[in-house]
Amino acid sequence: MAESRDDPQLFWVDPEERGVLPIEGFHVPKRLRRTVRQDRFRITHDLAFEQVITACSELDHRRGRFDSWINVEIVRAYGELFRLGHAHSIECWQDGKIVGGLYGVSIGGAFFGESMFSAATDASKVALVHLVARLRAGGYTLLDSQFVNDHLKQFHIESVPKPEYLKRLQAALPLVADFEKVPMGTDGATILRLLTDPV
Repeated sequence: MAESRDDPQLFWVDPEERGVLPIEGFHVPKRLRRTVRQDRFRITHDLAFEQVITACSELDHRRGRFDSWINVEIVRAYGELFRLGHAHSIECWQDGKIVGGLYGVSIGGAFFGESMFSAATDASKVALVHLVARLRAGGYTLLDSQFVNDHLKQFHIESVPKPEYLKRLQAALPLVADFEKVPMGTDGATILRLLTDPV
């Protein structure tokens, strides 16, 4: 992370408690379930990685975001990880414009969610639902969100102590998971089924 958007330095964060979103048993609130089923957004993956990370780094004073931990070096480094096939994005489009999304890093059966943004109601939440369905279908076992926050509590995020987190991580890393398992353009009803169907 960077101290601020304009700080060229990076530092590592290794929290004692780690935010982990459940892939099995991921909770989709009723209203959001309806939104996903309505297919309000066109969902893609890995089509606009740079747009997503740039949008995640932008300040939004209306929403109380006066700074960002994503600096130029993070944008560069994650762009390189994307080119190497280790980073991925989920994009939400409306009227031909990107209005929400998220990005993260994939290693074995672990996905490390880095950041998300929303310029339309529920866009980042819909992106997260699509991500979790994709991870579940692809054989992932760990979705690391780094920290617990109020936004993620509605999805039943866990706060996992470091020793337990490291066990889960050790079990996930050797797995061969497939981020591409779910075809591009899969509709919301199918996505919701993927969250509950037997794997």
